[in-house]
Order: sequence, then C-alpha cells, then structure tokens
Amino acid sequence: MFLQRGRIKELQLPIVIIGIVSLIGLYIFLPDLRGGVNEAVKKLIEADIEAFRDYLLSFGVWAPVVSFFLMIFTLIVAPLPAFVVTFSNGLLFGAFWGGVLSWTSAMVGAAICFFIARSLGRPVVEKLVSKTALHWTDLFFERYGMHSVLIARLIPVVSFALISYASGLTAIRFIVFVIATGIGQLPATILYSILGENANKSVLVVFWAFVVVICFGIVGAALKPRFEKKFKRSEVVK
Repeated sequence: MFLQRGRIKELQLPIVIIGIVSLIGLYIFLPDLRGGVNEAVKKLIEADIEAFRDYLLSFGVWAPVVSFFLMIFTLIVAPLPAFVVTFSNGLLFGAFWGGVLSWTSAMVGAAICFFIARSLGRPVVEKLVSKTALHWTDLFFERYGMHSVLIARLIPVVSFALISYASGLTAIRFIVFVIATGIGQLPATILYSILGENANKSVLVVFWAFVVVICFGIVGAALKPRFEKKFKRSEVVK
C-alpha cells in the first residue's frame, strides 16, 4: 500500500511535465488548434456570451467536448473568466445538463491545478498567479485551516484557480480538496446555469438571477477586506 502511494507520487512530476510539454507542442505545431484557442481566449476576455455561444455552436455535436476542455483551460490559465463558459453551457444545454458539464469540467480543472502545484512547487505557481496573491492565500489557509477551500469557493471574488493552485502547496489531502471544491462551487454553478438557460425567456427570472449574483458579489466584496484585515493583524502579532 505504502509502496503504491510512493510510486504514484514519484510518477506525478514526469506525468505533469509530459502533459504540459505535449500541450505546448500541440499549440505550436497545429495552426488550426492555435487559431481556435486564440479565438476562444479573445471571446472569454471580452466576456461576450453570445459570441462565445456561437463559437461553441460552430463545433456541432462536439460543442460539449470543446466546452469541457475550454473550462479546464480557463481554470489553468488564470485569470480567464470561467463564468462565461458556465453561462454559455446553461444557454446551450439547459440548466441541468449545462450545470453538470460546467461542474464536472471545473472539478477536473481544479484537480489539474492542484497536481501542477503539488508536483512543480511554489516557484512555478508564483509564475502562474503572483507572489502577492499566493501570500494572501498562505494567510487565508493558515487562519481557516481545513475549511479554507470551502470558504474560498463560496466567495465569488476569490479566484477559483488561485485557491486550486494554493491548495496543492499545502498539506491538505486531495480527497478533502475535491469534496470542499465540489460542494463550494455548486451554488455559483447552479445560479449561472439557470441564468444562462433563461437568458432568452423570462425577464423576471433573469432579473432575480442577477439580483442573487449581485448579492453574492456584495457579500464576497464585504468579506474579503475583513479577511485581509485579520491576516494583517495576525502578521503584526507574530
């Protein structure tokens, strides 16, 4: 049992490196893939829901597969707005199946970020996010311990990718990380999926969905400064 776990840990680093090098190689040597990725990134940065929906529709029956991998891409390459993908999934596939697609792909993306950080270490993560952001998460995890991931997932203004990467640098068990992420991301996923499905239907539904989104944002924005103040106090005490 212990030998198997040790063997798995030894294989993590080469697998991650091979995966990253392979993806970079595909991007460089496949012009069509490079063009498609660049187009998707442009639409994500612009947060143009309709344009992104049309982009997914252009792939026909492969649209869910493309959406799945693009969600993972947005989470690994922070800080692309993943909510655009979630909203579009709800618009294209309905609240239920769109929500399932968004939730599942986000879980896979979170796991990949976690293992990238755990395998390649802090110096690489600092390049992917920033030293300042990573320092903030250090204080956050130090204060809230095993509940950190769940709390962060429930605060909309906290970067999903940042917490995933930061978690991989801690001693948190992967199963705990997965469970906390799965539960914590459900409210936002359900909300954006419902909002996407009803975007062209009921003005009332859209209105109340936006109200809830704004409330989430206000609560998150209000809580974040409090967390930061507590962290600063903790540092002063030390």
